[in-house]
Amino acid sequence: MPDLDNRGVAKAYARWAPVYDLVFGAVFARGRRAAIGAAERLGGRILEVGVGTGISLPGYDRRLRLVGVDLSEPMLRKARGRVRTQRLAHVDGLAVMDARRLAFADAAFDVVVAQYVITAVPQPEATLDEFARVVKPGGEIILVNHIGAEAGLRRAFEHSFAPMARKLGWRPEFPWGRLERWAEKHGGVRIIERRNIAPLGHFSLVRFGKNGFAPVRGEDASAPGDAVPSATARRSAAEPRGSSA
Repeated sequence: MPDLDNRGVAKAYARWAPVYDLVFGAVFARGRRAAIGAAERLGGRILEVGVGTGISLPGYDRRLRLVGVDLSEPMLRKARGRVRTQRLAHVDGLAVMDARRLAFADAAFDVVVAQYVITAVPQPEATLDEFARVVKPGGEIILVNHIGAEAGLRRAFEHSFAPMARKLGWRPEFPWGRLERWAEKHGGVRIIERRNIAPLGHFSLVRFGKNGFAPVRGEDASAPGDAVPSATARRSAAEPRGSSA
């Protein structure tokens, strides 16, 4: 399966930037809500990779702390405008960054969220390695993506459509097994959940947990209420849920 390249992805998303919210706002809304909900259950400090125009940012609880990165400067210009006009004070920063080379310290975030990203980046496994590096022990990587069909007419269509899709910055034939193999090879993460996202189940929410547990944080008298606690303050070892195709 030929990989994409950063230059091609950046050009594709620069073209999408002016119309991204209009075209994809409704289409991907359920996936965004699912990813935000999963991230909010952990709380703490969240990195959204592929933040794009910032369409997800207003949906997060204001007591969380958000950082967003994207490869596309035109997308980020729109995101910065959204942060200003909507006064999204819970957004700590937005930066142009290659997902394969995140400029953050190890274990810097409680959650990494990547929506419609991992099937578009040039090197998915290297990108997932970076996600795992910057997540704290006990934290999660949350993906929302189209996962390629394993058989049937949909699989045939995805493979025939793939050359055109790459020009748009997509990889529609991306197989589920590639994520499974990465988790097994990495050894420091486990698959917690794979859940189909309506409508029609063409998209999936996938959660990886990073092994180990971070120390419980002390109470901060200046912090807001505990309705959205940090991952380390509320999580215990979770049994992986059953997967659905």
